[in-house]
Amino acid sequence: MISLQLLIKIYGSKERAVHSAQVLIDNELKDLDAAATYSVSEDGWLTLEITGEDEEFAANFLAEEYGKPVQKVRTGDVLKGFIRRIESDEIIVDVGVPVTVPGNKLGVLGTGNARQIASRFGMISHLPVEIAITDAENLTGDFTKKQVDILWNWKKSGFDHVIANAVTRSELKAAIKRTGHGRDIFGIERLGLMEHVITCRGNTEGPGIVASIGRFVSGELGVIKAS
Repeated sequence: MISLQLLIKIYGSKERAVHSAQVLIDNELKDLDAAATYSVSEDGWLTLEITGEDEEFAANFLAEEYGKPVQKVRTGDVLKGFIRRIESDEIIVDVGVPVTVPGNKLGVLGTGNARQIASRFGMISHLPVEIAITDAENLTGDFTKKQVDILWNWKKSGFDHVIANAVTRSELKAAIKRTGHGRDIFGIERLGLMEHVITCRGNTEGPGIVASIGRFVSGELGVIKAS
């Protein structure tokens, strides 16, 4: 048996999130002689116990596919994580340990304090992001160029975007269908297990989508207004 933590954050309705993870990962393992049981660590990471003749291959494959939370960082490391908290002067990213992105490092995203910049780019709790460690001793980092480009591409695309976290893809699609907004969006892109971005059509405003579907989803919603 191999125990493995994956870089999949479980929060909100944990039972629903674990079930979604199980469906996703069981499908990944269907052609292997490997089975997984699922639980959640004290700090909210999806934890698997994998058994079977292919358990080592399965564990390595899943670690490569989804990543693993880290306990130690080195200056220069490029890591994926989830926004844990947004303050006026910093954004905290959970990569297994909390890493601070100082507000004075956010100038590549325009003017304003960290909370204002986060609001402008739809950054909300649990948004998956990529950071580079700039000071391992003090646990500080910057958003990578790749991450900054993703944020600006959403902003400059000409279309509003809605970030939806703590909701399954099926729940999000059901809410959009129920509110009659299927014709108002181009589609839904999965950012993580419970994290998604909706691309609105040209004449559709993100805040209107949020106002409509917010009644039917219990997740967190953020808006990126096209510039």
